[in-house]
Amino acid sequence: MLKKNTLRLAFRFLIFCCIAVLLCGYIIGETTKEHLYSKVDHIPKQKVGVVLGTSKILNNGNVNLYYKYRLNAAYELYRAKKIEFILVSGDNSTKNYDEPSTFKNDLIALGVPENKIYLDYAGFRTLDSMVRAKEIFGLTEFTVISQQFHNERAVYIARAKGINAIGYNAQTVSNSYGLKTKIREQFARVKVFIDFLLFKKPKFLGEKIEIK
Repeated sequence: MLKKNTLRLAFRFLIFCCIAVLLCGYIIGETTKEHLYSKVDHIPKQKVGVVLGTSKILNNGNVNLYYKYRLNAAYELYRAKKIEFILVSGDNSTKNYDEPSTFKNDLIALGVPENKIYLDYAGFRTLDSMVRAKEIFGLTEFTVISQQFHNERAVYIARAKGINAIGYNAQTVSNSYGLKTKIREQFARVKVFIDFLLFKKPKFLGEKIEIK
């Protein structure tokens, strides 16, 4: 009897988790779709584009396509004069791992002037990147640059925090290439709401930096 009750509770919990994942994903996707753009000609101009960091090189030694396509998207917006400055927000948790500086070097190599690039070394999570863009860099509106699934979550967080953010969708990757990332994204969307309920804040804040 006890085993049967345990199985029943486990099944109900599984159903609850599935509903939570689907509901959170639906809310984030539906409420942000009108704020996302995939064509450079259609997106409004903004002063700053915020590129969300990721590693450049995968464990197998290949270039990370998520990185490559975000880099290209940021340069495309800058070249089209849709943004004036680029803020790269990423992880620099160790001396040997520095997402923002890597992006900066590659943006400069593409032709973006160094004085047009700002770095946020404490963008450990999407929540941190969005809140720090407002609290540290003084931005109340900006363009988020990442893949669509990531932009949806980032823009949702930003708007919940009082930021008038829009997203520019970098080229996506194939389903087989990004399967693990897309599965992980479903749980990340649930965590968005958990973070809100727990009043989660960025790991670090700090002194303000003006983008000018």
